[in-house]
Amino acid sequence: MGMTMTQKILAKHAGLESVTEGQLIKAKLDMVLGNDITSPVAINEFNKNGFEKVFDKSKISLVMDHFTPNKDIKAAIQCQQCRGFAEKYEIDNFYDVGNVGIEHALLPEKGLVVPGDCVIGADSHTCTYGALGAFSTGVGSTDMAAGMATGEAWFKVPGAIKFNLTGKLNKWVSGKDVILHIIGMIGVDGALYQSMEFSGEGLKSLSMDDRLCMANMAIEAGAKNGIFEVDEVTLNYVKGRTDRVFEAFKADSDAVYNRVIDINLSELRPTVAFPHLPENTKTIDEVGEIKIDQVVIGSCTNGRYSDLEAAAAVVKGKKVAKGVRAIVIPATQQIYLDALRNGLLEIFVEAGMVVSAPTCGPCLGGHMGILAPHERAISTTNRNFVGRMGDVTSEVYLASPAIAAASALTGYISDVEE
Repeated sequence: MGMTMTQKILAKHAGLESVTEGQLIKAKLDMVLGNDITSPVAINEFNKNGFEKVFDKSKISLVMDHFTPNKDIKAAIQCQQCRGFAEKYEIDNFYDVGNVGIEHALLPEKGLVVPGDCVIGADSHTCTYGALGAFSTGVGSTDMAAGMATGEAWFKVPGAIKFNLTGKLNKWVSGKDVILHIIGMIGVDGALYQSMEFSGEGLKSLSMDDRLCMANMAIEAGAKNGIFEVDEVTLNYVKGRTDRVFEAFKADSDAVYNRVIDINLSELRPTVAFPHLPENTKTIDEVGEIKIDQVVIGSCTNGRYSDLEAAAAVVKGKKVAKGVRAIVIPATQQIYLDALRNGLLEIFVEAGMVVSAPTCGPCLGGHMGILAPHERAISTTNRNFVGRMGDVTSEVYLASPAIAAASALTGYISDVEE
């Protein structure tokens, strides 16, 4: 029986010739990731279990991105604990204020994940790295602690859904619209503990930023992971970021899928997810008149350079509507610097937007844009659960950077005006 991309990677890392859906395996890890919220819990478990060394200081990443720059004393203490652990064990990949970025934008940018890798992270959106043809998935902090100590993790091998992509994206339609369309189609549990595997001729239409966005939101469909077939786009992205030798895995022709779904990218329209689930989707033509109070452009989903570029193209020479707070959050220091050098930040500031340092910030209701009772935001983030960005009566609508930027100009959820 043939194997999927995910199954091949897991088999390789478990030292097995083949694996099948439902099989329990122990696999070697190429990267163990934590942030300033989840790492302290893992560090406590690491110490409680009497571990005295990490398995490989180059294969652990600690990224201080959620509540940084420190929003309060508790956040400062959490970062202090992570900083101490990184110093004690000489962790190579420790990122703090000044060189930090949102973790799932930062690791690919730094070349810390490559095709064929097996990655765990104490953050549910660790599935982002599937865009590079890696197996990556979120785990709990206890699993992170064990991973830091042993370099291994237990997995139940997932089954898979194959997404066969055809056609190409139209103007102002992005990877965000594709994944929202898919989640709207299959639901937030439509891929429960399965691998979402993307392939087909339509891949050529998707940039790496599109793919990172889509893999990032695989978890919003309940998936164990999302993964893209490695192609020229992947190899061009990885080139120059790492000198590691890697292996790209392609699904067998007789791989078994629980479902095959065809998606014609040419037919997709800008899509918005209504409160309070990512599956509550409507195309921009179906939205109606929805007044907004806040716009957030950023996050591990849509804070990359091409996202900022799309938003800047929409707002250039225009002004944010009266009564709307528009917040732009470049996902990494490098993205911030590129946006600064190329004039994007000037466009945002002149339009009446504020630009933040790289941080997860308002996405999880942390800081830098919390919503008051009954306020509405349109956001390029990945979740819109009750109370996600602030008060439990507030509402979050998920959309692409282009639609978020267009909405900032009108004060209502709006399509881009040509």
